[in-house]
Amino acid sequence: MDMIDLLQKKKRGERLSREEIAYFVQGVTDGSIPDYQISAFTMAVCLRGMDEEETANLTYFMAQSGDTVDLSGIRGVVADKHSTGGVGDTTTLVLVPMVAACGVKVAKMSGRGLGHTGGTLDKLESIPGLRVDFTPQEMVDLVNRHGAAIVGQTGDLVPADKRLYAIRDVTATVDSVALIASSVMSKKLASGAEAIVLDVKTGSGAFMKETEAAFRLARAMVDIGERLGRRVTAIVTDMDQPLGNAIGNGLDVREAIGILSGQERESPLFSVCMLLAKQIMLAAGKASTPEEAEAKLQKALDTGAALDKFREIIAAQGGDTRVIENPDSLIKARRVEPILAQADGYVCHMDAEAIGRAAQLLGAGRSRAEDTVDHSVGILMQKRVGEPVKAGEPLALFYVNEEKNLDQARELFTRAMHLGEARVERPLVYGLVTANGEERLI
Repeated sequence: MDMIDLLQKKKRGERLSREEIAYFVQGVTDGSIPDYQISAFTMAVCLRGMDEEETANLTYFMAQSGDTVDLSGIRGVVADKHSTGGVGDTTTLVLVPMVAACGVKVAKMSGRGLGHTGGTLDKLESIPGLRVDFTPQEMVDLVNRHGAAIVGQTGDLVPADKRLYAIRDVTATVDSVALIASSVMSKKLASGAEAIVLDVKTGSGAFMKETEAAFRLARAMVDIGERLGRRVTAIVTDMDQPLGNAIGNGLDVREAIGILSGQERESPLFSVCMLLAKQIMLAAGKASTPEEAEAKLQKALDTGAALDKFREIIAAQGGDTRVIENPDSLIKARRVEPILAQADGYVCHMDAEAIGRAAQLLGAGRSRAEDTVDHSVGILMQKRVGEPVKAGEPLALFYVNEEKNLDQARELFTRAMHLGEARVERPLVYGLVTANGEERLI
């Protein structure tokens, strides 16, 4: 088999066989295919596309390119949740204890933040003493004993994707639905979960800026799951403004504890958490209808079982559980600076990506993978789209330790907030995609 032949076929828009895709992934993994041919391949895919079977085959062989996690030692259906990335997205910290309190087994492998998007591991490491570096067997033991674990990726998962993504990132070939879907789903398959719920973001703070592109990605990932024996549900949600009010690390954990404790239950963040949690309950067989799932989840919240489960997860991973009773202890920034509105009006639009980058400049995120984060800094939003504001009122609070990038962060945030004379409303959920089809809500 010859790589030139594969490039010619894909350049003409022809379908690649399972054997040809296996050959390509093997060459990516072992280094026998050079970067320039990989970049030519990814550009051909961007321009000519891949059909559903090609995409599923690419996903399968990428998932098999390195280590895989064996979760067969966990009793019951194992669930996982994945977000395509956004700003103020603390859903994992809320919904994992919610569903675990209802008996769902959750083995969650999470990542770190990069650029304007936050990372669950960085948030968790705001909690003193908490570990996220566990072996696969230790993760299995944690889930069997406590019902859930939230850990970092272990071993050499999906090395083909690591190399492919690095090349796509510098060759303008990131925005291919087939390549994005196979990248996300190969990691989910290698991580071993049987039931997967995907939160596909759309809007200014999301990777998929356009709603129709987000639905195409959702359909592609659900189709991959169906073809490869996984129960996959995707929900398309809004990321045109931060989902939660907190954008940072310690701030995010404090917000999650607040929701689990009974505060902010009317917030968009809680609404998305409940929607995702219901789908996990259905996929894991813990409820037969959305109404039954919601009733069980609400009971876990109202009785304190969900908060107790979060406390248990923290303790099992070595963290200081006193943060549950005193979440303000997570916020140790030297000072808080309000960012004030300059005029009366309504908040009519936010650039969520710019707001995320402002938090990154304060030290809450990374520009490069090797950067460290400051867990105590960030942004706490005071206004949402559609809300009235008067000149001199705070739009947000900046939690600050260093002055170095403060002026730049302040300017970036101010440009990201748009005021108008009329009230507007943003949809929160656009639709649901399952193996049976899609349901549009907007």
